[in-house]
Amino acid sequence: MDQELLKEIITKIVAKIAANSIISVNPQPFQIGVSNRHVHLSEKDLDLLFGQGYKLRTQKELSQPGQYAAKEIVMIAGPKGCIEQVRVLGRIRKQTQVEVSRSDTFKLGVNPPIRESGKLDSSGEITVIGPMGSIHLKEGLIIAQRHIHMQPSDAEAYGVIDGQAVKVKAGGERGLIFDNVVVRVNNNFALEFHIDTDEANGAGIKHGDITAYLLSSQFSASSKVDSSTYTEEKAIKEELVEEPKKLVTEQTVRDAFNKKAVLAINKGIICTPLARDVIKELGVSVIWK
Repeated sequence: MDQELLKEIITKIVAKIAANSIISVNPQPFQIGVSNRHVHLSEKDLDLLFGQGYKLRTQKELSQPGQYAAKEIVMIAGPKGCIEQVRVLGRIRKQTQVEVSRSDTFKLGVNPPIRESGKLDSSGEITVIGPMGSIHLKEGLIIAQRHIHMQPSDAEAYGVIDGQAVKVKAGGERGLIFDNVVVRVNNNFALEFHIDTDEANGAGIKHGDITAYLLSSQFSASSKVDSSTYTEEKAIKEELVEEPKKLVTEQTVRDAFNKKAVLAINKGIICTPLARDVIKELGVSVIWK
């Protein structure tokens, strides 16, 4: 087992220890952003849908710096139906991305994975129709992973790091605790918790509510771990590591979950879309090698 893999395993073990520690509520709330279905377009696909050289027109600035709701709308279509009046968001992306809620998938007849924005490998298929043409995406359709945008100073104040999965308590009378919330840290972000309309409706949340609180444990994410005293032998005893040889299926993931194991998936191993969904659903620790 190489040192880089060992380091990742130790990090995941520490995260699990933190998850099982005593939970407290950070006293500083942050704003909630509720995202309806929308589309991010590449330059190439913008030309195909709206005409060569077309430029998006800003309708409203969004809370994240440099992002905006455009005046342009499209239709999205799946095997069972279509949804009209889907807003295009700017800025232009390198790859077109369509974000929908779970409720939307039933009308469309699709089953996209839950993903962080930009992670589109093996994501869902969808057709996008504009006034001047249409495109069929072999991948690009996702249900957005709930997440928190933070600047580095925010992350330091809340004691979290980029990519960390945390819990957030949000809402009023129908408030919920949201698990598997990914922390995203960047100098260009504004502090905000992002969920979709299904999640917001379930918790009675409105866009702009300042009712989200980070749940933290006694074991701080900023705590240092001395890897020189945490050996490979200790890591393996603490956490079972499984390395599938050919294919990762839903059952592979569920077996790893039941064993409380970390899945180490080598390059070239096929991980089915359903397996990826279950990884997100169960919060199984995965090391992509």
